[in-house]
Amino acid sequence: MVKDYEDFKKFVLGLTGIDLNAYKEKQMKRRIDTLIARNKHTGYDSYCNAIKNDAQMLDEFVNYLTINVSEFYRNPALWKKLDEIILPDLIKKFGPRLKIWSAACSTGDEPYSLAMVLSDFLPLSQVQILATDMDAEVLAKAKAGCYTGQSIKGLPQRYRDKFLEKDEHGIYRVSNKLKSCISFKQHNLLKDGYPQRVHLIVCRNVMIYFTEEAKERIYRRFSDSLCKQGILFVGSTEQIIGAKKYNFQGIQSFFYEKQ
Repeated sequence: MVKDYEDFKKFVLGLTGIDLNAYKEKQMKRRIDTLIARNKHTGYDSYCNAIKNDAQMLDEFVNYLTINVSEFYRNPALWKKLDEIILPDLIKKFGPRLKIWSAACSTGDEPYSLAMVLSDFLPLSQVQILATDMDAEVLAKAKAGCYTGQSIKGLPQRYRDKFLEKDEHGIYRVSNKLKSCISFKQHNLLKDGYPQRVHLIVCRNVMIYFTEEAKERIYRRFSDSLCKQGILFVGSTEQIIGAKKYNFQGIQSFFYEKQ
């Protein structure tokens, strides 16, 4: 019987492989309690039986748990820094065949934005981005490449004109030539292996949900994943405290170079 939140965390780990101990407890418990009430269950035990036996409810739970909020070109000033400073320097150091990882990519807004910016420097045939997320449902949405006007509100018009097509329902569809630049794969930052000798890792607006212990573990693994002088690009509320202990040095706000 799943009596309390501690039991619930163990149940979820066994069922999904997601370790809720790595997430800030007060925030995550509030989200889960809201979801249980919304589904009209009386407590953890009842809800656990439901998601164990109903694949659709389980998918809903995982999707809700992973907090998928994203948009194209989020925080434009930081993307401008990427465009004007970071990418030119990476190409100068490592050449055009950059190894790029969009970690916790959600519905794909971020890796598609990356590919668009890279197209200013390279032919799309030379752009290859690994995009990962733990949620299979959002990865399916990312692969489909269909977005609302709200998702692209911050995207510069030149990219919209070049890479998006609006259909009769007002949905914007990503071009096939842009899709071909990105490989979407399922990946759990807390337990799966990381790619190696990466030149640029983009992981934004994700770390704010993790405990300090989980953050430290992930930052160390990001550092190990990057090659020397590789760059980690984080979210606009995710300044890394004590970056030097991960062999990182801040070179621009929210951009860290591996030393």
